[in-house]
Amino acid sequence: MNKIVIPALAAIFALSACGDDGLADQLARKEAKDAVRPVLTERFPGVPLEPATDCVIDNASAVEILQLAKAGVTGLGAEETQLVVEIATRPDTIECLLKNGLPAFLQ
Repeated sequence: MNKIVIPALAAIFALSACGDDGLADQLARKEAKDAVRPVLTERFPGVPLEPATDCVIDNASAVEILQLAKAGVTGLGAEETQLVVEIATRPDTIECLLKNGLPAFLQ
């Protein structure tokens, strides 16, 4: 790992104890989104990327967000790719996409 990745990961995990909606949560979600976007682009072409990314993150557990945040910093593996697909195909995520993603796509 390079000199930037280790401190970034340390910051994510250290700040994760700060609670929801705090700086740690925002940072973890941002890094997780960086991991989610390429998977959505490859596996679900044509889906509006930002609304779909938000739906996946909003329907991920805190543990899943941290796992994806780590992948956002260190790179995606097969496990994280599968996790994104799993979250994206959950009923609540699909409902979110229907409500938030498709209207943006149809405009």
